[in-house]
Amino acid sequence: MSPMAPRKQQEIFDATLRLVAEKGYDGLTVEGVAERSGVNKTTIYRWWPSKAALLGAALVESDVLGFEAPDTGSLRGDLVALVEGIVRLLTEPPASEIAVAALGAAVRHPELDARRFFADRFAREREIFERAVRRGELKASVDPMLIIDLLAGAVWMRTVFRGLPVTDDFPGEAVAAILDGV
Repeated sequence: MSPMAPRKQQEIFDATLRLVAEKGYDGLTVEGVAERSGVNKTTIYRWWPSKAALLGAALVESDVLGFEAPDTGSLRGDLVALVEGIVRLLTEPPASEIAVAALGAAVRHPELDARRFFADRFAREREIFERAVRRGELKASVDPMLIIDLLAGAVWMRTVFRGLPVTDDFPGEAVAAILDGV
């Protein structure tokens, strides 16, 4: 199988994510992606055997949901920047519609393996904690995933489930609650 041009692959991923945002997972079809991306559906099926596989790849590899771990020079700064990024992901279109529709669908559709999305993100987020341990800001025994889950969960609860606005000081307050305790 010859490699697909990166630009063409991004067009397929973009079409996939925009369709899931507009129509939900149930309305996502490979035919719809083919029509929107201008790529033959047999070509898409050659690379991704199902819509679940296609969406799973798009979640991890799309530029739309691209993610780089912040490096501000301090654990607190990195975590505040990370929370600000999660807030943007869940509140600013088109990423917000995509993230909520696709990751929400993963709950109802086990064939859509969103674990890869979270594992890929966490592998990048882990750098924040490794740097903090090296700088002496954090004990090596601290569980980075617990901290990420607490912070990301707070953003999901506030924005998606409660539908409340996130104030400018929310990221700093959430990080302070974790690092300083309440």
